[in-house]
Amino acid sequence: MKIIESVNFDSYWKNEIKRSEDTKTEKAVKNIIAEVRAKGDAAVRKFASKFDKSSPQKLEVPISEAKHALEQLRATDPSLVQALELSAKHIKHFSEKQREQFADFEFEMEQGLVTGQRILPVERAAVYVPGGRFPLFSSVLMCMIPAFCAGVEEVILSSPPTQDGLPDKKILAAAAIAAEIVNSNNIRIFAIGGAQAISALALGTETVPRVDVIAGPGNKFVAAAKRILFGEVGIDFIAGPTDVLVIADDKDGNIEKTADLIAADMLGQAEHDPDARARALVPSKELAEKIIAAIERRIKSLPTEKTARASLNAGGLIIVYETQEEAIRIANTIAPEHLELQTANTDTWIPKLKNYGSLFIGSLCAEVLGDYSAGINHTLPTSTSARFTGGLSVRHFLKTVTTLRCAQGEGFEKARNAAEILARAEGLEGHAQSAAARKN
Repeated sequence: MKIIESVNFDSYWKNEIKRSEDTKTEKAVKNIIAEVRAKGDAAVRKFASKFDKSSPQKLEVPISEAKHALEQLRATDPSLVQALELSAKHIKHFSEKQREQFADFEFEMEQGLVTGQRILPVERAAVYVPGGRFPLFSSVLMCMIPAFCAGVEEVILSSPPTQDGLPDKKILAAAAIAAEIVNSNNIRIFAIGGAQAISALALGTETVPRVDVIAGPGNKFVAAAKRILFGEVGIDFIAGPTDVLVIADDKDGNIEKTADLIAADMLGQAEHDPDARARALVPSKELAEKIIAAIERRIKSLPTEKTARASLNAGGLIIVYETQEEAIRIANTIAPEHLELQTANTDTWIPKLKNYGSLFIGSLCAEVLGDYSAGINHTLPTSTSARFTGGLSVRHFLKTVTTLRCAQGEGFEKARNAAEILARAEGLEGHAQSAAARKN
């Protein structure tokens, strides 16, 4: 874990953001895509035998398996089901509110020239949810519910098979909860993992239908497949290592408590994997040192201590800033996935903070609430991509298409004449004649 002065941030950051191309992963994923394109289900099963815990003969999982998994979870862990149902309810409410912000309209720009837009959902969307050491069953809710709230007709869930040939039972149970909360049976589930799942969903196979959009987290092979296949299929974005930045001050008079909260939140990020990045911006060396001490006290009790230590040793960072303006500049440069604002007078900071996936305002607002239960989405831009995109929302499952109506009138004639002139100036006489043919 490093502590640096803000004056040294730029040189540190220049080295931090250097990325080398992973040509080995890229080559392997291109091979997977090519085989799935050529051989369909047979290729999917081949790669499942190589990479997954099993290679089921039947790739599609009956929805009854999801309902059964939910029944079992209700019997064995009712508090978990209640937590998932609360999260699902909040995600649905937030997604419905988001959907309201996207509206159709038409307006007459000039006489005879009526322009407009329509907001249309894609017909079929896919959600990919990884298994592994920590099956992200919360991501099922975070991705499926916004898709349904956007109006998608059919949502497909794909997740790696476990040894019994089915996805993780909690992932299946979460899928059943998502279907219940949106009151839809238009869900299909496939036990397919990795780059072969992304390939099958993007291209279609004998068993797997081709989708319009793929959303959800995954490892570097999943990310590479999404990047390569983008254009043949829509995607949410390319996910990299998760990260958090906590901006704090020491104005509440309890520096020990402030340090402990920051330490807890940094560890919550660091335990994801060794590539996760936990960072903080603080106004004093004293607070920085107290955060490190609090991390050391807390980390010893974590079952994920080894992973968290590896993460903090590799990229953990505390930056000591001198002014609010300096801290804001650094935060906007880092463009974190999660940005926590634990300062006095947060309203003076918020308007100037521009680049983040989600903003968590105030010391009570732990990032983990966004991860699970508050209703905002936890599928967020990483690796500084918050500079140009936000997190997953209903908009990823929507298309904004434009409309034009014309009638004889002064506005139409001016636009028609301008089109004729512009087309001829570009050397496209056919275009010009098309416009001229409509002259009154």
